Amino acid sequence: MNVVMNATLRKKEVPPAFLSLAARSLSGGASSSEASLKSGAADSLKKKKNEKIKYFKVYRWDPEQQQRPYLSTYPVDLNDCGPMILDALIKIKNEQDPTLTFRRSCREGICGSCAMNINGVNTLACLSYIEDEDAKKATKIYPLPHMYVVKDLVPDMGNFYEQYRSIEPWLQPAEEKKEGQAEFLQSRQDRAKLDGMYECILCACCSTACPSYWWNADKYLGPAVLMQAYRWIEDSRDGKTKQRLAELDDAFKLYRCHTIMNCTKVCPKHLNPGKAIAQIKKKLAH
Repeated sequence: MNVVMNATLRKKEVPPAFLSLAARSLSGGASSSEASLKSGAADSLKKKKNEKIKYFKVYRWDPEQQQRPYLSTYPVDLNDCGPMILDALIKIKNEQDPTLTFRRSCREGICGSCAMNINGVNTLACLSYIEDEDAKKATKIYPLPHMYVVKDLVPDMGNFYEQYRSIEPWLQPAEEKKEGQAEFLQSRQDRAKLDGMYECILCACCSTACPSYWWNADKYLGPAVLMQAYRWIEDSRDGKTKQRLAELDDAFKLYRCHTIMNCTKVCPKHLNPGKAIAQIKKKLAH
């Protein structure tokens, strides 16, 4: 008797109307959740269909790992990436592989930090557009050729900078400044002679594209350094022109240039190092 009464009391504790409302609520919640899942799946599928995947094969080498250099392949959605190669590299480093190493700074083609070999051509990653016409074709990225590699896309620029230091790239006037003199002046015509040389950003794209520099980098100064040397030879304010020319009059420093003109072809600033080298030779011949 007690069992029957207790069962009856439990039934009375939960009114049928409440049970009906709860059932409808659960049913509505389930259908709402199901609709949300379907909507999310549809959005994901739509996004996947709109993706424009481009593959980048990037040179990798870490001196701390006992492993030979290799290429790593990274997929990048071009619809969610900037237009430049540097944008893709930054996206890969931020989202896929934080160990990827490369130099970068200004992103404006001014500092020369992001110089590398892209699809077989030396250039700046920040000025090189991603080729999206044929997205299926992978873009290959290597460090500057024929230089020692520090890690991944970072070349050792030590020898290059030492060669630049050797030409003494600063103004050496014939006379000291007079009292009250603020600066060394030159005419507009003399100033115009420096155009096409002072814009060099020392990215080393030209030097590392030169076969003569590949084989004689320890002796041949290379296109970039020689153009900078001519920039000071041609400066009307400088008083060490003869000494500068005499210093360059060497079978290896200067005359390893065979006018192949790879330097001019690859310069990302559209300068002409080959012409500057020819002008140095002409001055020495006279």
